Amino acid sequence: MSLESVRTWFAHHAPDIAVEESAMSSATVPLAAEAYGVPPAQIAKTLSLRVGERVVLIVTSGTMRLDNKKAKALLGGKPKMLGVHEVADLTGHEVGGVCPFGLKEPLPIYCDVSLQAFDVVVPAAGSTHSAVRIAPQRMAELVGAEWVDVCEVRD
Repeated sequence: MSLESVRTWFAHHAPDIAVEESAMSSATVPLAAEAYGVPPAQIAKTLSLRVGERVVLIVTSGTMRLDNKKAKALLGGKPKMLGVHEVADLTGHEVGGVCPFGLKEPLPIYCDVSLQAFDVVVPAAGSTHSAVRIAPQRMAELVGAEWVDVCEVRD
């Protein structure tokens, strides 16, 4: 169970961080923002991408869009979103609950600089009804993420 893998992961790596559960679905950025009482930009969404044979995760601010040219330059190929079944098989998390914590197998993780605008971000925690509140820098350190600039610049 994905929520349990995330709870176990935090118990070992950051026991001070509590997984929050919501009766409301948090499967999309707008729903998560409503469920956890933060602006949509403060939601840390995790994109599951395939680049050739590699699978990577990119965590971005909830309102940002991936810039395909920047992502291709960084990753060395055109990124494609994983299909619903691939996401669960490769991350151990269902779509809407994907996060960089408690993964089924280790994957390369990147955090977009858009997250650095916030003191605290709210990524999912393995299910469509769970999340955590965490400082972006701490999240990146805990999961061994590399900071990158792969989102579109918005006015």
